[in-house]
This record gives sequence, C-alpha cells and structure tokens, in this order.
Amino acid sequence: MAGGVEVFGIAELGAALERIALSLNTATRTATAQASHLLEAEIKKTLTTTSHQRGTPTPSAPGEPPSLVTGTLRRSITVDGPHPLGLGRWDAQIGPTAVYGRIQEVGGVTGRGDATVLPPRPYLQPSFERLATSGALSQIYHSAWRAAIAR
Repeated sequence: MAGGVEVFGIAELGAALERIALSLNTATRTATAQASHLLEAEIKKTLTTTSHQRGTPTPSAPGEPPSLVTGTLRRSITVDGPHPLGLGRWDAQIGPTAVYGRIQEVGGVTGRGDATVLPPRPYLQPSFERLATSGALSQIYHSAWRAAIAR
C-alpha cells in the first residue's frame, strides 16, 4: 500500500519565522539599550552614597564605593552601544571615562611620586550585581521578547 503526506504552507511558515527572528533581534537591541541605561543610573546612584569636601581625606571605607567629591567620576559614567555582534546578539559598554575610574574600582598603585596604594572601592560590580539579583535586568529582556513574539 502506497501512501503519502502533502504539506502546505512551508513558505509561509518560513516567512513567519523570519519575521519573528527580526522582531526578536530588534527587541534584543532595544532591551540592551534599556538595560545599559538602567545600569548607568544605578552606578551613578552608587557613586552618590557618601560625599565629602574637596581636599579632605576620603571617608569611604575600603570596599565601599568612592565618596562623591566633585562629581567628575559620576558624570563620566557613560553608555557606549548597543553594538551588533551578529544576529540576535548585542553588546554595550557601561563605565567611566575618568582616568581614575578603574583604580577606584579595583585598587592599585596610583603612579604618583609617593606610589600611593589605593584599596579597591568598587562601584561598578556592586551596581551590576544589585540589578542582576533583583531580576531587573532579566525582566527588561523578558518583556521585550514577549512583546516581540506576540506581534
């Protein structure tokens, strides 16, 4: 006994899947931009935890975020991106442009004549961890993807 199956709509299915893939790519780009700016705001909030007058010793304890003095470090926090890494993949860089931003985060020798060693005063990693553990970052992506699939 001979039999067969005839399938209709393969081209339409392919076109629909292509539309969904493009919609998800756009949603991922938008979510990456939103998440980046949320992280930028969180980092700036972290850098406002403590403050002191210019010329006085830094009152923040090692391991705590640097204190706000002039606001230069906080103002230097910027978002670069999102940039495409391939279909469905996007990248953004969030961080300081101030030259001393890295040494505040990880500590180290200042390079001054007296070779001052600064302890780490992390502000980037704790900000990211707060948003990641709260679910705020994943919620941005989940919402964007749900909306893209529902179209």
